[in-house]
Amino acid sequence: MDKSAPRIFNFNQLSGLPSPVEKYFRLVLKEGSIYPGTIRLKHGGQFKTALDKPWIPIRGEQYFTTVPAGFIWKGNTALFSARDMYIGAKGRLEVFLLDALRIVNGKGEKFDQGELLRWLAESVWFPTNFLQDENKKWFVIDSKNARLRVSVDGLVLNYLVSFNKRGEIATLSTKRYMNGTLETWEISLSGYKEINSVSIPLLAEASWKIDGKKIPYARFEVQEIEYDMAFCF
Repeated sequence: MDKSAPRIFNFNQLSGLPSPVEKYFRLVLKEGSIYPGTIRLKHGGQFKTALDKPWIPIRGEQYFTTVPAGFIWKGNTALFSARDMYIGAKGRLEVFLLDALRIVNGKGEKFDQGELLRWLAESVWFPTNFLQDENKKWFVIDSKNARLRVSVDGLVLNYLVSFNKRGEIATLSTKRYMNGTLETWEISLSGYKEINSVSIPLLAEASWKIDGKKIPYARFEVQEIEYDMAFCF
């Protein structure tokens, strides 16, 4: 067991950051906030099995590690269950019909990149993970937008991050593989609330932008979240 002292955030770490990024961290974190090592959450929401299909109810659980980067997501609907994961620098997606017959077993380099992109975007639920360090760098664009460049496990990720008037992250967008082609993938965030002294969004919508048209396929609402509880619900 790692008995080292936890990492502590202080506002001096924000020196030199683009102004909207500094404003965001001052809004969502407090002096002395602890960097969590593990995160677990439950969510409800809606999901589409394909972009042209109707919405169906979904519920899920997700377990994150910050160092090393990793997560396991378990989603369940009336028709199927799914497991999305990034473990040991490898991404994987499994889908089971009626929780029994595996109908999807996605893995390989494109899944490694895609699942790592998901882990990074969902750092909005543990925002110390966005703080600049030797592997993460923020670049100014303008007063409402910034670029985040992250190097993890030999992969380089780039996000366009847009902030709302209050200073919260409103959207994160990047290029992600969809059926073998790089398309724009966007996460929209709202419903910020302070939980465990950290301000996080409780509502998240994932979309693809195809031929300039935004098409959402997942809408999650966080129902429960806990930090440094390294075991299952």
